[in-house]
Amino acid sequence: MRRRTRESMRMGENDLRALRFLMKRQNDGAPATPAELGAHLQLKSSSVTVMLDRLTVAGWVSRRPHPADRRSLVIVATPGADEEVRHTLEAMHRRMLEAASVLDERQAEIVTGFLGRMSSALEALDHRDGVS
Repeated sequence: MRRRTRESMRMGENDLRALRFLMKRQNDGAPATPAELGAHLQLKSSSVTVMLDRLTVAGWVSRRPHPADRRSLVIVATPGADEEVRHTLEAMHRRMLEAASVLDERQAEIVTGFLGRMSSALEALDHRDGVS
């Protein structure tokens, strides 16, 4: 799904990770600073600046004054970015539901069990590696 979203929005992996992080922070009511974004992505400040320049020119993010620290900025995803991500994911989710709709109850239980175990295994790896 990430690959399709990246391709649809014409962006690289780190760009999409940045956008997802910024959107989550906005939804939580706490827009991120460039330093927080860099820490999340494990990027140097110069790399974050280049990325933000690219995402700003593309119309996916904007820089705004920090509400509490006049020396700092916050980075927010634009409404267009949010709309594009939702549109791309909705189309993928619709196709996934269509594929799942042909399963009978027993098949659905088997698939659900497998996916649950797979998700747990991947989350354990992420937790071990400090990935969020």
